[in-house]
Amino acid sequence: MSTGLSVDEGIRTLLLLMPRLVGRAKRTPVPERLRSLDLAPRHLSLLSYLLFDGPQSVNELASRLEVAPTTVSLMVGELSRKGVVERREDEADRRRTIVSIADDSRTAVDAWLANGARAWRTALEPLTDEQRATFVATLRAYEDAVGR
Repeated sequence: MSTGLSVDEGIRTLLLLMPRLVGRAKRTPVPERLRSLDLAPRHLSLLSYLLFDGPQSVNELASRLEVAPTTVSLMVGELSRKGVVERREDEADRRRTIVSIADDSRTAVDAWLANGARAWRTALEPLTDEQRATFVATLRAYEDAVGR
């Protein structure tokens, strides 16, 4: 007794599911503190790295986001002017800028990401470590294929 899906059945199911997932993600309410900032998905990724992994340099963020450091610098400058992130010199290397979420924005950023994090935890917890790795690798492969 097989519980699997053929490739075509999987594609059909995902093509029907993905628009609903994207629609629900777009309807996630942005906290009042962040609502007027006109944040794009790239801002959400940057803020996610800062929230989950803590303060980072512009170059570290650029590497993780797979964009040029100048792109991150522009994003950080924009978010800094709006009071969402803070920039400071790295005391060990004054040429480096360290970026962190501003204290008065941390609660709003956390609230914005919390629902998605809870949903992913619910979906991923029943899986084994190997199944989670396969799932994440599959999503990355899909992203790469769509980007080509």
